[in-house]
Amino acid sequence: MKQVMLTAGAFSASSLFNQALAEKMENANDAVLGFTPGEVASDEDYWSVIQQAYTVDPNIINLNNGGVSPSPRIVQEAVDRYNKLANEGPSYYMWRIIDMGREPLRQKLAALAGCSPDEIAINRNSTEALNSIIYGLDLAPGDEVIGTKQDYPNMINGWKQKALRQGIKYTQISFKFPVENDDEIVAAYENAIAPKTKLLHVTHMVNWVGQIMPVKKIARMAHAKGIEVLCDGAHSFGLLDFNIPDLECDYFGTSLHKFLSAPIGSGMLYIKKDKIEKIWPLLCNDNPRGSDIRKFETLGTRSFPIEQGIGEALNFHNAIGAKRKEERIRYLKNYWAEKVKDIPGVTLSTSLKPEFSCAICGVSVKGVTPGELDKQLFDKYKIHAVGITWENVSCVRVTPHVYTTLQDVDILAKAIADIAQAAPKS
Repeated sequence: MKQVMLTAGAFSASSLFNQALAEKMENANDAVLGFTPGEVASDEDYWSVIQQAYTVDPNIINLNNGGVSPSPRIVQEAVDRYNKLANEGPSYYMWRIIDMGREPLRQKLAALAGCSPDEIAINRNSTEALNSIIYGLDLAPGDEVIGTKQDYPNMINGWKQKALRQGIKYTQISFKFPVENDDEIVAAYENAIAPKTKLLHVTHMVNWVGQIMPVKKIARMAHAKGIEVLCDGAHSFGLLDFNIPDLECDYFGTSLHKFLSAPIGSGMLYIKKDKIEKIWPLLCNDNPRGSDIRKFETLGTRSFPIEQGIGEALNFHNAIGAKRKEERIRYLKNYWAEKVKDIPGVTLSTSLKPEFSCAICGVSVKGVTPGELDKQLFDKYKIHAVGITWENVSCVRVTPHVYTTLQDVDILAKAIADIAQAAPKS
């Protein structure tokens, strides 16, 4: 019976979520019944229940959730549970028991993504997912791919390496964010298109400053010209309330260890059903030209406990509600940003309009480098963020999450005000 309970999975009545949090979440949700997600965003009693589900260090204020975010306690315990089970007899429990949980997990991820389970592959992060497309897509010498200088470095380097190996042309356009005009963004991609352009690489939410890119509008423009679209959704999935097919992209990759709060080292790949057959898997497979999405999961021995921990993260996310979660994190970002935006010497690199940003916001102080600002925030206030100097970007990136408190962002706002006041004047 003990083993049956251990292997029942995240989507059973005996899940850790059902045991530890279901009743608390049900009571919390009942208390805000009838309220809009925007109204619930500022209800501190509701979010205190969410905050208590995490085990974050109280000695630091972690505002770098754009890199990787912590998992709730139940997710951590799920990984521990399955790791202990696997080690009771690895080849038996991993391959014959725990691995059987991948298909239910695929179905639940597909439900959140709003697509068919046959379009979802489970892997380890955005880099693996997106490089599966970058290296798996057949392109001839001279064929062109268009991306931006503000895309994630691993994706940029992936395309550069493909250009070196296969002779394709990789073109990068550049933006100065924030941009509060979708047409301007679409036009920048369209103006770069040449006769041999085959694909546009678009980052859904730019990791440096949180700019939300109009993926659907870009995809419609590209498809009208016979061009495919690869979307980097590393920072958008599990944060923004959307269905992947609604973006109208052909390919989509994401990390699940960011805003979904899944175990560290978990990711997902989406490919439109009719595109799967033509994409080579990143690693070997016995049917590399097949139409089964599972050909992208032939990774050999992997962490089955991490995969199964994703299920408990989905339970937690779904209990909150996607739109409610999006509005809360946007509320936290705007809460501190509104407090500092008019302080002399302070500049925001991110729009505060909801259609152009959500969680991530870049901030800079005149006379203080991003590295210095990052250091002062941690040394004096124990605020962990990240200083960024990249193409047209110079700021400290601040990213709250659902466990972040108003007290945390109040301390941040005061810290920025103090640093700006003490900054050298020129």
